[in-house]
Amino acid sequence: MTTRKNTAGRLASAAAGLMLATATVTLVARQRRLEEARLQVKRLELEELASRRTTIAHQQRMHWELLSKAIDDPSLAAVIDTYDKSIPAEKRRQFFYANAWYVNLYHLYEAGILDQEELFGRLREIFQSPLLREYWEASRAQRATLKQSSDEARIGLMVDGLIRDLDEADTDEWWVVGNPPST
Repeated sequence: MTTRKNTAGRLASAAAGLMLATATVTLVARQRRLEEARLQVKRLELEELASRRTTIAHQQRMHWELLSKAIDDPSLAAVIDTYDKSIPAEKRRQFFYANAWYVNLYHLYEAGILDQEELFGRLREIFQSPLLREYWEASRAQRATLKQSSDEARIGLMVDGLIRDLDEADTDEWWVVGNPPST
C-alpha cells in the first residue's frame, strides 16, 4: 500500500512537473510572439517615419522648384502672386524668395531636424532682415487662411510674437531677444 501511495505520489508530482513545464513553455512561446509583434510594430512605425520624411523632402524640393520658376519668370509668378498689386514686381519676387527661406525652416522643423527651440533661434536670425519682415506682413492674409489648430498657424503666431519682441527690445543683441517656447 505504501508503495502504491509513493508511486501515485511520484506520478502526481511528475504530472504536476510536466504541467508546469508545459505552462512555462507556453508562456515563453507567448512572450516570444508578443516580442515579435512589438518588433514588427516598431519596424512599421520606423518605415512610416522614413516615408513621411521622404515625402516632406520631396515636397520641399517641389516647393523650391516651383518658387524658383516664379522668381525667374514673372509670367509664372503671376499664377501664385497673391500679394498686393501696389507692391513692385521686384519686391514680390523677393517675397517669393523670403517665403522659400521661411518654408525651408518650417520643413526642417516638421521633419524633426530642428526642435522648436532651434526653429525659434533660426527664425529670430532670419527675421533680422527688413525684407523678411515686409514679406511676413505682406503674407498676413495668406496665413489667416490656415486652420488655427495647425502647426503652421501655431508657428506663425510664434513668429508674430517674436517680431513684436524684436521690435520692442531695447538691446542690439537680437540673439537674446524673446523666449523660445517650451517644447
